[in-house]
Parts: sequence; C-alpha cells; structure tokens
Amino acid sequence: METDVAVVLDAIGPRLRALRRSRGLTLAAVADRAGLSPSTLSRLETGGRRPTLDALIPLARVYRVSLDRLVDAPATGDPRTRLEPYRHAAGGVIVPLTRHPGRVQVFKHVVSPREPRLVSHGGHAWLYVLAGRLRLILDDDEHLLGPGETAEFVPRTPHWFGPADDAPVELLHLFGPRGDRPVARVDRTGRDSR
Repeated sequence: METDVAVVLDAIGPRLRALRRSRGLTLAAVADRAGLSPSTLSRLETGGRRPTLDALIPLARVYRVSLDRLVDAPATGDPRTRLEPYRHAAGGVIVPLTRHPGRVQVFKHVVSPREPRLVSHGGHAWLYVLAGRLRLILDDDEHLLGPGETAEFVPRTPHWFGPADDAPVELLHLFGPRGDRPVARVDRTGRDSR
C-alpha cells in the first residue's frame, strides 16, 4: 500500500510540469497565481518536495482541473461510464466523449508536436481550442488558433491540425461522419435563433 502511494506521489511532479508547459506558462506566472514561490513550484515539479493539499488545491484552480487529474486518482463509480483515452497513430491522445455511431461524435484531443501530413475524408469537422496554440492547414491556407477560438471545415478539403509550436495543444473535436453539423439554436445575444 505504501508503495502505491509513493508511486502516485512521484507522478504528480511530472504531471504538474506537463500541465504548465502545455499551457505555455512560466514557473513564475503559475507560482504567482497559486500563491507559491517559484522555487517551491520547481521542487514540486522535480520531485524535490512532496505535494500537499495546501499546494495542490491552488494549482488545480490555476490549471482549472480537478484534484483527481493532478493526482491521477484511481477511478471510482461505474466502470461502464469511464472515459477511455487512447493513443492516436498520428500522435497524441484522444478521449471519446460520446459513443453514438452514425451521429456527431465528440472527442477531446491532446495533440503532441508532429509533422504535417494532409489527409482528406468525408464528414464535417468543428474544432475548439482549450489550451495551447493550434496550427490548422486547409489545402493551401494556414490558420493559427488560440484558446477559445474555433474552426469549422469540410474534411474533404486536404487538411492537417496540430500544435503551432513545441508544446501540445488541447482541443475539443466534433465530427459528423455523414456531414452532420452542430446545430446553433442560440445566437450571440442569447436569443433563440429558430
């Protein structure tokens, strides 16, 4: 049991560093937002200091993640409802958020740096950047998107997307295999658009 706890604690530092880097933040910026010293954060990331709730709670708030994500706590509840991430052959990790064959599928992607390779296929795609910078190539056009920005395109157009720099990019990806699109029912003013 003590070995299991030690393994969990040893994995927190690298996870903290990966979160900070994926968001393009410096030690000083995160430490300031979390009310920690940069040296304390550095020691947490390198394993030189054991994490405590006093440090992890503010860091979870800064990164906007649950403590479970920071600690990688064992799963609880019904295993049939667990999300099962998998590694994509082209690089990165994909977490299917829906499982409805033939309808719009929703995925969370964490895409690692990789070389562009244009592909094309049927359907309709919509991307929303959660963290990092996304580079999207659509045929001869190139677009850079940051957190909160979206792109929508027909995947029959030769395309590729991935990080715009050396850090991973996190995004939500909606894909309609038969060309289905998300339906906007409310416009920007909050009024029903029907």
